[in-house]
Amino acid sequence: MRTKINGVERAQDQRHVLPEYFRGKHQLILTVTFAALFSIVFLLVSIPFSHNSWFALGNSTFFVFTVLFATGSLLIVILSKFVMYKTRGMFKMTYLGYILWNAAEVILICLVYTFLTVPITHIGWDQFPRILGNALVYGTISLAIPYLLAGMFFALEDKNNTIRLMNYNNVVSDEAVAAAGMEKITLFDNSGVLRLSIRAGNLYYIESDDNYINVWYTDSKGALKRYMLRCRLKTVEESFRGSSLVRCHRKYIVNMDKVKILRKEKDGYELDLDNDAIPPIAITKTYAADVLRRFNGGRG
Repeated sequence: MRTKINGVERAQDQRHVLPEYFRGKHQLILTVTFAALFSIVFLLVSIPFSHNSWFALGNSTFFVFTVLFATGSLLIVILSKFVMYKTRGMFKMTYLGYILWNAAEVILICLVYTFLTVPITHIGWDQFPRILGNALVYGTISLAIPYLLAGMFFALEDKNNTIRLMNYNNVVSDEAVAAAGMEKITLFDNSGVLRLSIRAGNLYYIESDDNYINVWYTDSKGALKRYMLRCRLKTVEESFRGSSLVRCHRKYIVNMDKVKILRKEKDGYELDLDNDAIPPIAITKTYAADVLRRFNGGRG
């Protein structure tokens, strides 16, 4: 019982872990670039409506301060993201940790702005809380929004680029391919680089392994192979909804075209695939009805 409880707790903990692509080099560079461009546009638009601000483009002195502050703020963000990238192998970051990390960037930049504003404008240190409050509003808008948009984009990109089902029925080819062999499973990394392409008919099942999946398939010689890719099983389930790939367990998605026997056991149902090297795969109650329907010829 303890093993099962620990397994559930581990799975729950994994759901709070930030996907590693958020701390990837490519993603962090794009995040900083997008945030910088967004902040510049927001700054130019907000200057006419900003009260007690020394940001100005017409006054040469204030212009110098503006450029220096913008450069310093960008360096703070770059240094922060550099540290985030370099420490990705040292510890796993949670969603909350990622939010707090980015919030710390905003607070630090706003504190720098406030400590500069008081002496530059000579408004008195009694105005420090008000200036800091205004700075936090502007800082949150200029950084939190691009961070949020970038995160949403990367999440969508990761989902679309990780695993795809490609149907070649409408593709002109110089070789005749049977209709049953037209569909292919293609696996991509976070940069959109193709890593694996196999016929859907050669795929047996996909197994969850924390933040990774193991794709079990046979090669051209009929040997059973495994390919590991960082991806959530939920992503695969959503990508292949309506295909022969069906979720049967918290850890497994099976190719129903490869199921040889569906067997009722004491603890529930099990699937035997048409490869003796693959052990029986359990079906949990959550997915039993759907698997039985698909096994009997129904559609999802």
